[in-house]
Amino acid sequence: MKTFSHSFLCHAPPWSRRRRQAFTLIEVLVVLCIIAILIALLIPATRQSGRGEARRTQCRNNLKQIALALHNYHDAYGSFPQAYTVDADGNRLHSWRTLILPYIDQAALYKTIDLTKPWDDPVNAAASEKNIYGYACPSANVTSPKTTYMVISTPDSIFPGAEARKLEDTTDGTSQTLMVIEVPGEQAIEWMSPYDADATVLEDFMVVSKNSHTGGRHGLLADGAVRFISENIDRKVLEAAFTIAAGDTAGEF
Repeated sequence: MKTFSHSFLCHAPPWSRRRRQAFTLIEVLVVLCIIAILIALLIPATRQSGRGEARRTQCRNNLKQIALALHNYHDAYGSFPQAYTVDADGNRLHSWRTLILPYIDQAALYKTIDLTKPWDDPVNAAASEKNIYGYACPSANVTSPKTTYMVISTPDSIFPGAEARKLEDTTDGTSQTLMVIEVPGEQAIEWMSPYDADATVLEDFMVVSKNSHTGGRHGLLADGAVRFISENIDRKVLEAAFTIAAGDTAGEF
């Protein structure tokens, strides 16, 4: 009996061995197909994630360039630019974004603008139609020539309106005070428009869910640092970051 069993195992029919080899090959092919499908599914997500991170980095770099321009303007004039300039009757003329053009390599364009006429006057039409690289987040999908970067323009901010304020006016701390905030593409405005983020941006920040980046948006502090602000930020923290001399501290955000 033992001899028979040994003989049977050693001399199994060829068809039985071929059958087992064929089944193993099928298993391998199935595994390879599954792996190929998984890779095909993962590649688009990986690419999308990579593009999103690259755009987020570019948005942050845009704000860093704006920070540099604002501080260079401050060095030249002894104060930051006004949120907007006005004529003798108090009508708004031009935005801070126009005033810092010479500090973002746009001096030639700046010289073509008539600052004594409103931004939307026909004489300034050609300039207003120019798309300024770095004035919009690449993830916002805005139509040029719009911007997604606005100063906080409230009575207690560093850009209250037609008044120019200095860095030393920020007694709450330059690392605690927001100067510029990124807004979603749906809130983008013409880059030459002399309008910015007023008190309503606080309400919008807490309810608008269409941020250009997952989880929040960027903010530029008075010290030149760029921070990513969570869409779940505490309201009191954000309120404190909008003011320059309220005696409050925003803390971490």
